[in-house]
Amino acid sequence: MHKFTLWAPKAKSVCVKVGDDLHALAGPDARGWWKTTVDDAAAESDYGYQLDEDPTIYPDPRSEWQPNGVHGLSRLYDQKTFEWHDGRWRAPPLASAVLYEMHVGTFTFAGTFDSAIERLDYLFELGVTHVEMMPVAAYAGDRGWGYDGVSLYAVTENYGGPDGLKRFVDACHVRGLAVMLDVVYNHFGPVGAYVSKFGPYLTSRHCTPWGEAVNFEGRGSDEVRRFFCDNALMWMRDFHIDGLRLDAVHEFVDRSAVHFLEQLSAEVEVLATTLGGRLVLIAESDLNDPRIVRPREAGGYGIDAQWSDDFHHALFTLMHAEDGVGYYSDFGSFEKLVKAMTRIFVYDGEYSQYRRRHHGRPVDGLSAHHFLGFIENHDQVGNRATGARLQKIVGMDCAMVAAGIVLTAPFVPMLFQGEEYAASTPFLYFADHDDAEMAKAVSEGRKKDFAAFGFADKEVPDPEARETFERSKLDWKEIDESGHKEMLKWYRSLIHLRRRSISLNDGDMGHTKIRYSEEKRWLAMDRGGVQVLVNLGREDANFDLPDGFRIVLASREGLNSNAGAILLPPNTLMVLSGEPE
Repeated sequence: MHKFTLWAPKAKSVCVKVGDDLHALAGPDARGWWKTTVDDAAAESDYGYQLDEDPTIYPDPRSEWQPNGVHGLSRLYDQKTFEWHDGRWRAPPLASAVLYEMHVGTFTFAGTFDSAIERLDYLFELGVTHVEMMPVAAYAGDRGWGYDGVSLYAVTENYGGPDGLKRFVDACHVRGLAVMLDVVYNHFGPVGAYVSKFGPYLTSRHCTPWGEAVNFEGRGSDEVRRFFCDNALMWMRDFHIDGLRLDAVHEFVDRSAVHFLEQLSAEVEVLATTLGGRLVLIAESDLNDPRIVRPREAGGYGIDAQWSDDFHHALFTLMHAEDGVGYYSDFGSFEKLVKAMTRIFVYDGEYSQYRRRHHGRPVDGLSAHHFLGFIENHDQVGNRATGARLQKIVGMDCAMVAAGIVLTAPFVPMLFQGEEYAASTPFLYFADHDDAEMAKAVSEGRKKDFAAFGFADKEVPDPEARETFERSKLDWKEIDESGHKEMLKWYRSLIHLRRRSISLNDGDMGHTKIRYSEEKRWLAMDRGGVQVLVNLGREDANFDLPDGFRIVLASREGLNSNAGAILLPPNTLMVLSGEPE
């Protein structure tokens, strides 16, 4: 016996098909809900909905299992049958985290949750505390980044389905690793999205880069907000996910008195209190608005942290000049990097040449632990024409310097899969749209986008080709090869230094002091008991060794001090410590 409920305010009649039989639902009620009980429906029964006179049987918008893809029938899934082994698990605080962003399909050759489990001991030994997965909600086709999900409650079968995800999370917790999940609440994918057949999930009143915006404020928006809040709570409650990363919240259009993000953060806090653990929300936002992460009690939305894109752009443009190219044109100086590391937002009310307007507002009174710092992520690598990683663009020496800055900066650090051993494999944009016209549009659009940057059509990998996906898979043999193993050792040393250093875990922005030379391209960062020296110039840079400090890490071997003076070669980073050994 199973009770079926469906929000379909547009429909005049609704039937659920279970097996070969159609069962009429009663309704709708005042809010547009239909319901019925089917005696012979149970776990693993296949079902779908018929609306009005349309003979098509559509999958459930809240389906928790799509074993035959997003166009097929839904299958009832019992969340209570899985045997968990993490009863005593409690996630570490986000403030002390080292995150590792992972795409399940390319993290290993097999590209499944079960094969990813085999690498978890490696991540723990690296010093990672939180594994952040790119989206796993069901999407059309057999490969993709995951940001075009359409069955948002169902785990894609490409990686192993709902039980596979639970095995992965359970294995992470047993090994002491927290799990974050990327979710997309700003749009539905272009293929297989049937939600608009049922109700006003989208609105034509507002537009996003993907088309109509999600309906967070118009008629029927209470149930749309409920759809997304319930989705977030499901991942955390039923799949034991420790937190969510919310994709591109700047594309939310919500003028309600209680913003959707505020509602979501409040409900997640209640769930965390109920479960007796820590649950966190991390936003991706292009707004440079500290209200995103300011506590609700102080008039903010109560999101725990957000990605710090200004820091990435400022650091990357020092490593590699991108003269006049897109948003990078707003960066490219040491002054910008220093502001990012001491004031968070470079554009905090200043005029942006790229945007042709003033942008952002200052961050005041917030810890740096509300912001994530990184030099690579899926966007910054995958949205390059050839998916090139940092060391291929700037060389190993500069890549090591960048890693040193990320892992000693006051932000919560995040790595992207393979970064830690300078993976030579690219991370390309790939997809598998099973609609021929959509696939053609994506392929042609990719070529057009990069033609403006001087790339010939043949130089831009076809995102719809399987080869593009296969090329993006990590080659784990590299971790024992020359160059790669040295980079891995460097990352391990930096991470372990950070995790045991009081000074490097201090999120008070007022305690970070930086002096620099724009002309000679050097920087000295004082973080209390730790100092970080960086030389990106063309000549050696001279620094004094402070009394009581010693050299603990250097990006090149053989560097030391002579009579209290340090001579730092170009493209080198050194860490000094005055903390007790």
